[in-house]
Amino acid sequence: MTTRRTFTKAVALSPLVLSSFPGAFAQGKYPTKQIQMVVGFPPGQSSDIGARLIAKQMSDVLKQTVFVENKPGAATIIGHQYLKAAAPDGYTIGYSSTGPLAINPTLYKKLPYDPQADFEPIILLNFSPMFLVTHKNMPVNTYKEAIAYIKANPGKVEYGSGGSGLTVHITTELLKKEAGVDMLHVPYKGAAPMITDLIAGRVQFAFEVASAILPFAQSGEVKLLGVASLTRSPAAPQVPTLHEQGLTGFESSTWGVLLAPKGTPKDIINVLNEAANLGLKTKESMDHYAKNGAEVKGGTPEECGAFMKREREKWAPVILASGAQVD
Repeated sequence: MTTRRTFTKAVALSPLVLSSFPGAFAQGKYPTKQIQMVVGFPPGQSSDIGARLIAKQMSDVLKQTVFVENKPGAATIIGHQYLKAAAPDGYTIGYSSTGPLAINPTLYKKLPYDPQADFEPIILLNFSPMFLVTHKNMPVNTYKEAIAYIKANPGKVEYGSGGSGLTVHITTELLKKEAGVDMLHVPYKGAAPMITDLIAGRVQFAFEVASAILPFAQSGEVKLLGVASLTRSPAAPQVPTLHEQGLTGFESSTWGVLLAPKGTPKDIINVLNEAANLGLKTKESMDHYAKNGAEVKGGTPEECGAFMKREREKWAPVILASGAQVD
């Protein structure tokens, strides 16, 4: 296992690492101007926060500004269409995640982008497990109590998500199937407005990642009922997994990746990959992910591409079995 000490050492040796890419960061070589990082999520959402973090770290490595451009809407489809149409020159890249890349291809009958055919993988950034949450006044404190409440109130319970087709939506649909309960889905334009309504009690349940929901749990505005992982999250070790509460094998996490338009030259992809790998190893990045219960990944573009393929294959049967369909 890679330790923080190892990461710190890697950062300290970064000039040596960079020297293994001759000319990559040299004067007059790519990049010679600022780089746009397209994010299909609204500002303030967990994916936006993650994108801004890695953009800052890559800016420091590349000595060029990497700035985030939010293009939310249509379950991130707008942002992905924009990235697909961008020039493959390394000056427009994108931050994406589980829903757009592993879920949308099965959820949508006609998706205007293909995760494999339209983009070049750059790097897998992190994993983040999701928490099942409810608002503070709900008369439930565990997963089993939540299921009992839902069954006792047929047709009256609503769950929120940051948008149709996102991982939080499909994860809840999977929970409904596995637990044999019914809830009404209320999609929002991003996690922030959904959490606002969850706190107010306008929706009763939701799945969310730690970075988005833990601050509100710590302030007592929502309650954490369980985490969708097989082991407890270091960010909230007091919260039992859904697996240990009887939902055997239930596991769902979001992940973040960087992409480039298809046809972006391999040498540019390698420069971006190396900058992101070094950015993940900084103390600021490590502290951020540790605080939010996320696992730092990194690695090669090829490993990222293989991982995304496996995730698409994993979620496809889940979506089909759930019966969820957007169009």
